Amino acid sequence: MKAILTAAAVGLAALAFNSLALADEPVVIKFSHVVAENTPKGKMAEKFKELVAAKTGGSVVVEVYPNSQLFTDDNVLEAMLLGDVQMAAPALSKFSRYTDVLALYDLPFLFQDMDAVDRFQQSEQGQKMLDSLSKKGLVGLGYLHNGLKQLSADEPLRVPADAKGLKFRIMSSDVLEAQFETLDATPIKKPFSEVFTLLQTKALDGQENSWSNIYSKKFYEVQPYITETNHGLLDYMVVTSKEFWSSLGDEQRAQVREALDEALAYGNEVAADKSVEDKQRIAESGRTEIIELTPAERAQWVDAMKPVWKQFEKEIGPELIKSAYQSNQD
Repeated sequence: MKAILTAAAVGLAALAFNSLALADEPVVIKFSHVVAENTPKGKMAEKFKELVAAKTGGSVVVEVYPNSQLFTDDNVLEAMLLGDVQMAAPALSKFSRYTDVLALYDLPFLFQDMDAVDRFQQSEQGQKMLDSLSKKGLVGLGYLHNGLKQLSADEPLRVPADAKGLKFRIMSSDVLEAQFETLDATPIKKPFSEVFTLLQTKALDGQENSWSNIYSKKFYEVQPYITETNHGLLDYMVVTSKEFWSSLGDEQRAQVREALDEALAYGNEVAADKSVEDKQRIAESGRTEIIELTPAERAQWVDAMKPVWKQFEKEIGPELIKSAYQSNQD
């Protein structure tokens, strides 16, 4: 009997030790994204990793997977709901399967500059949009900038008629699809990781992107013309799943939240600087011609794309569109 009790005591002690060991295991946040490490998103993710380690004392560990190493933006949200990844920062266009309201950010020529974007996103309505994914089991944690989008192509684009018949890569977004259809161009939905090769082999004629992405992915090396249109916004939303977010303890959640807020502020500063610097690097490369539109030429692009607003007014909400547009006023 004594031997049995001793064996039982040893077993309980071992169980207790294993439980303590498991309790000491850090929480791992796999952060998946599709762009290079030297982009605003890449730098933000690395800063987040660093800040989380410092603020949690190592009880939470962030693992960053750039360049679509784990998932593309087209399948990362499904992976998140399955628990295969804990955080991501897809482009706002990628949420169209989960909510209509975020399509607001794809409307062409809605924001005149990034200051207007900031004013709207920090407003009550802009912050409320972070909760638009809650019914789908996702939590929006914050916005990250990349910058305004430009058009690159194999042909010079000065007026909307120049885009007619050309094939442009777009993200999975009905708004972006309609945007190019208004130009009598052909929008083609393709993963970001495939764009360079498709441009290089002439399977596509052009694409739209920020200066940062055009530079980091070397699109300017295979596109002889870039038109500075500033026609659209390329922003991201950092998201996690409700299940993972609620699994964190209150203190850990507060620490991770604080780290993310600081990392996003840093990332947005990087984005602002890189928009200027990367445009200059592209210009200095001599590999492509940057076309600057005259006010009259730009007005033609605005007039050509503006009907897209009306087309999606019902899904997005006219009041939301009006509020976002009013952010252009200081």
